[in-house]
Amino acid sequence: MSAKSEKRSVIVSGMRPTGRLHLGHLLGTLGNWVQLQERHECFFFVADWHVLTTDYEKPQSISDFSREMVIDWLAAGLDPERSVIFRQSALLEHAELALLFGMLTPLGWLERNPTYKEQREQLGDRDLSTFGFLGYPVLQAADILLYKASGVPVGIDQVPHVELTREIARRFNNYYGEVFPEPQALLSPAPKIPGTDGRKMSKSYGNAIFLDEDPASIEKRLGRMATDPARVRRTDPGDPALCPAFLLHQIYCTPEEIAYVTEGCRTAGIGCLDCKKVMIRHVLEQLAPLRERRAEIVAKPGLVDEILAAGAERARKIARETMREVREAIGM
Repeated sequence: MSAKSEKRSVIVSGMRPTGRLHLGHLLGTLGNWVQLQERHECFFFVADWHVLTTDYEKPQSISDFSREMVIDWLAAGLDPERSVIFRQSALLEHAELALLFGMLTPLGWLERNPTYKEQREQLGDRDLSTFGFLGYPVLQAADILLYKASGVPVGIDQVPHVELTREIARRFNNYYGEVFPEPQALLSPAPKIPGTDGRKMSKSYGNAIFLDEDPASIEKRLGRMATDPARVRRTDPGDPALCPAFLLHQIYCTPEEIAYVTEGCRTAGIGCLDCKKVMIRHVLEQLAPLRERRAEIVAKPGLVDEILAAGAERARKIARETMREVREAIGM
């Protein structure tokens, strides 16, 4: 990132390496990150410690998933010259600041976190009665405040986490003096991305279209995507408002194409497969350059490790300075 006389606002965000990235990640997060890096000083990190808050029993895949995830980031357009890209666990300052924040964060704040309750219900197949899981918003606050972020790009469901980060910063500043800004949640313009079965696209549902997926597989699986259940036969008219595939049309297709498939659906003028082919073409066109860039990155052994190491060095300079301020403010 070239030095500039004007100070750019700091943006911090991370992603848990839990598996292959899909269209939901691209349209909901990565595309936004790529745009943000053009206007802000961005820090994007692999949140590998955060994986342990829910998957501490099976850490073996974290390293491989981390590398594959960063490859997808680069293929999607993240530029290590414009953004600081690094692995969370490479900087112990994250853990130190989380420890200090944990000393002053009331237990009630964490227990009232809506995500804490929701995930305990959704992930009932594992024991989440751990300090790490309850306290992961504190680690998240440390991730953000270590770089004195002014903005955090999140979906609507993550807004309570940013608000908790603001409360922790406020409490620290009240005790020890002004050290941290109170970051704002930057709501990502993330459309609802349906999976092939009509539910929200998710790896856990087995309905995701992956960024590294073979084009023939994408075409086949999107061709079988759920549609309006009223269209049992080719001659049955349908309603686009009841068709999960139409949500992808609205994201990918031109107004003229949307008008064409809307009329064709309502009058049974075209079949569902013909309708979906219009959208599938756009999906394949979007992913083609990502696939090419991914192949180029994979063909350069060690490139990802070099980028992560360089990013860690850049992040460490700021993290160390922040921790110097923190220790001085506390009097340690």
